[in-house]
Amino acid sequence: MTAEYLLVETHGAWAGPAGVRFIEDAGALAASGERVMLLLIQDGVTSALPGAAPALGELIEGGGSVCVDRLSLAQRALAPETLHERVRVVEIETLARKLLEPGVRVVWH
Repeated sequence: MTAEYLLVETHGAWAGPAGVRFIEDAGALAASGERVMLLLIQDGVTSALPGAAPALGELIEGGGSVCVDRLSLAQRALAPETLHERVRVVEIETLARKLLEPGVRVVWH
């Protein structure tokens, strides 16, 4: 059985290479057959803007999912329609539910 990973990114791609590497790591996990959800919160939501983090598209193509926190978007005056087309906007309750699911491995950056 494959593990399920929840990776939470709080920094935007503009904050330096660590955020981009984190997204690349999520993509590598997905490409290896693991179930991966990347949740972008706080400044991390800026990585969902088109062209901000090319690794995001690779993660999605590799089978991972990418979610963006609605409140974080609103706090940064970003509209959902301005994001990468395959990113899903969610409420923060999604994070709370995933944190409590058995078998979910959480990595927070």
